[in-house]
Amino acid sequence: MEKVKVNSQRINISFTVNGEQQQLQVEATKRLVDILREDLSLTGAKISCEIGRCGACSVEVDGELVNSCLMRAYQLNGKSVYTVESLSENGLHDIQKAFLEEGGFQCGYCTPGMIMAVKTLLEKNKKPTDEEILDALSGNICRCTGYAGIIRSVKKVIQAI
Repeated sequence: MEKVKVNSQRINISFTVNGEQQQLQVEATKRLVDILREDLSLTGAKISCEIGRCGACSVEVDGELVNSCLMRAYQLNGKSVYTVESLSENGLHDIQKAFLEEGGFQCGYCTPGMIMAVKTLLEKNKKPTDEEILDALSGNICRCTGYAGIIRSVKKVIQAI
């Protein structure tokens, strides 16, 4: 099925992704998740619900967790975006290791968004309470794990800090 294009006005945008400056000309209403996947070949953010309810496409923008399916190109100028790919530039990040060791994933589809939610949480609060952990993960849905492995993973990372 072909996507219907509502607005084909192209704009120039300049922003950073994983610390690298990007300058692109794209449709003003193109979604960040599509820019990442199609224009920059960063496929960590997954496309799932497409309406901001599941968190599979979560990335960090200017230090805040956002659903990249809801952010548009015209909102990106001057922003700093970090994706799950940024975490493994020097081998697996501690959060990724904990998810592997504690069974924090099964099919793995939600995992990049979950990992970005944990990253954003721990950047703001190195010792979150159980309630703060649940709140930070509340925008990310997993249909496979039942969340026990995910919570164990987060707690393991917190203990290591």
